[in-house]
Amino acid sequence: MGARILASGSSLPKRCVTNADLASTVDTSDEWIVQRTGIKTRFLLEDGEEPSALAVEACRRALSDAGVPPSDVDLLIVATNFPDMICPGSAPFVAAGLGLNKSPFFDLTAGCTGFVYGLVVADGLIRSGLHDKVLLVGLEALSRVTDWSDRRTCVLFGDGAGAVLLVKGEAGDGVLGSALHGDHEKLFLLHLPAGGTRTPASSETVKRGDHYLKMEGAGVFRSAVPMMERSTLEALAVAGIGLDAVDWVIPHQANVRIIDSLTHRLGIDPARVIVNLDRVANTSTASIPIALDEALRSKKVNRGDIVVLTAFGAGATYGAVVLRI
Repeated sequence: MGARILASGSSLPKRCVTNADLASTVDTSDEWIVQRTGIKTRFLLEDGEEPSALAVEACRRALSDAGVPPSDVDLLIVATNFPDMICPGSAPFVAAGLGLNKSPFFDLTAGCTGFVYGLVVADGLIRSGLHDKVLLVGLEALSRVTDWSDRRTCVLFGDGAGAVLLVKGEAGDGVLGSALHGDHEKLFLLHLPAGGTRTPASSETVKRGDHYLKMEGAGVFRSAVPMMERSTLEALAVAGIGLDAVDWVIPHQANVRIIDSLTHRLGIDPARVIVNLDRVANTSTASIPIALDEALRSKKVNRGDIVVLTAFGAGATYGAVVLRI
């Protein structure tokens, strides 16, 4: 039996930044941002706040709702692209914050598809019998790698974390099908040039702004829609169900134009697509679990519903998971 979601949780920073706030510092406007992205607000960490604290809070909420103590968790997976530290990552900080009892933990990096990749990994580990209770959290602090003087990118991103507690399901629930892909030929569509071992930090890399996230917007749009369409249809085929049986689609919350184009290509009712991009912006690996948690808590998504999670991200990675909640 595969993995099913026992409970979920999410966490956003307290500071809400509006489009008007951004317009006071860069050459932009609320109309320009909404028209091109669909974003109205985003939540950002304050200076000195630890990103991993968001993941800890999201995990605590999931564990509390499930009635499961941290000591019962036997694996923690933190999907993130920008960890608290390059070494040792974010997972040990989250484990420490939760007080996990010597459970294994690791970071998983797969662009904005990280949560979907993590869900497939967790499902495989649960099916194999190696683990029984897996905490999977998508965590991102994009504000820390954003050039706030660049209006092309600074309007897009927000910080946040979303988590799920996964356990073994029964026949016909939990993960029903999945599809993962990668396209290394598109690896520079989204990248952060410096700070790794390929280009170590130096005074020159700082001067060039190479520690900020770079994005080729047009290339991302051209690639993202067919990528998510392909992986969604493949995951549905693996699950043996058609789009007409799907109750909800939760795509990576990158840009409203991408989401609208995907909806059109799949030929599904927009009312069946969950979007919270307008309020929380693009939170990368955290976007799908945040949207899922909010939909579960508002009773928009209910137990028994069939949901498709689909994403694309830096690498380029893309994938989808079909699950019965």
